[in-house]
Amino acid sequence: MSPSFILISAALLTWGIGEGMFLLFVPLHLEELGANPLMIGSIFSVFGLMMMVSHIPAGYLSDRIGRRPLLVAAWLMGAAAAWTMALAPSLWFFVAGYLMYGITAFVSSPLFSYVTAARGNLSAGRAMTLSSAMFNIGAVVGPLLGGWVGDHFGLRTTFLIAACVFLVSVALIFFLKPQPLDEHDDAQGSRASLFQNKKFVSFLVIAFIGTFVMFLPQPLTPNYLQNERGISFTQMGWIGSVGSLGNAAFNLFVGHLNPRLGYMLGLGSVGFAALVFWWGNLPFWYALGYFMFGGYRVARQLIFAQVRAITHQAQMGLAYGLTETVNSFAAILSPLLAGYLYERDPALIYPLAFGLILFAVFVSLIFIPHTSQLEPAPLATDP
Repeated sequence: MSPSFILISAALLTWGIGEGMFLLFVPLHLEELGANPLMIGSIFSVFGLMMMVSHIPAGYLSDRIGRRPLLVAAWLMGAAAAWTMALAPSLWFFVAGYLMYGITAFVSSPLFSYVTAARGNLSAGRAMTLSSAMFNIGAVVGPLLGGWVGDHFGLRTTFLIAACVFLVSVALIFFLKPQPLDEHDDAQGSRASLFQNKKFVSFLVIAFIGTFVMFLPQPLTPNYLQNERGISFTQMGWIGSVGSLGNAAFNLFVGHLNPRLGYMLGLGSVGFAALVFWWGNLPFWYALGYFMFGGYRVARQLIFAQVRAITHQAQMGLAYGLTETVNSFAAILSPLLAGYLYERDPALIYPLAFGLILFAVFVSLIFIPHTSQLEPAPLATDP
């Protein structure tokens, strides 16, 4: 592993602790501040919109000015957003901070590009899932601490401590080394050719379907567990930690598989989680459901591994940006449907999600090209 890969992994580990402290509790804190389920779903959708509009510019800029400046900007903005949420005196100030945090999702394109270029002898899929596993190992600790603090001192204190943890991660990110820019070596490397890549465009449709159905059961599950199943903040915290452990486990043990197979397993695990939340009636089952939600995160990483295999390396940032834009559009629509279903019947989300995931698995089996399993030519490594 290169020094840059180790350093970015350490920064992700620390960030995972901070984000893990509060992210699970966002819908619960929104409810505390006066938001109803449909409003919470709408806020999540606007959050997805903030993510969507930032990805393509970030992907383009990472190919043009380098990845490190965008990583530093994202880390600084994320820390500022966390402090805004922690100090927010009302619902809409909190929402403003949360939406600002959504904008920092532009980090994914330069982050995946940086990790891919710094991967050394690792495969692209393995590098992405290993770095993501480091984030999720940190996120195992966060929910436990966040839930305990929330029960004893209130969720506002949880957000305040998380904002302090973010400052450590920001300090680490400043030590990253810049990477050389990849240049096109022929006319086929033009930006226009990316949109003429039929495999890439077709795969974006499949990625949209998969992301939509996997995200559907997730936004309002904390509210479902607290309001319908009587789960406390502390219980929610350790359930969330099991979920982060699942994220790490899926990335570590599924990430070494070929991207197509790993993506299918991720879809299937989220479908199983939907069944667990639908039928389960004990905290153990809810923890198992959150563990299986880990398939969502590894599936997201392996989407990018498949994109990397079918695009030119000098288009990597833009390709990742377009892919995240499509994923974010799915994350806009999915919470709206979740909020509507929750208003009708809180449990209705889960059987519907399970059925849609079966459909997504069928579509993926037929239409994901087997060529996406191939490893692309090596990229430039750290200077």
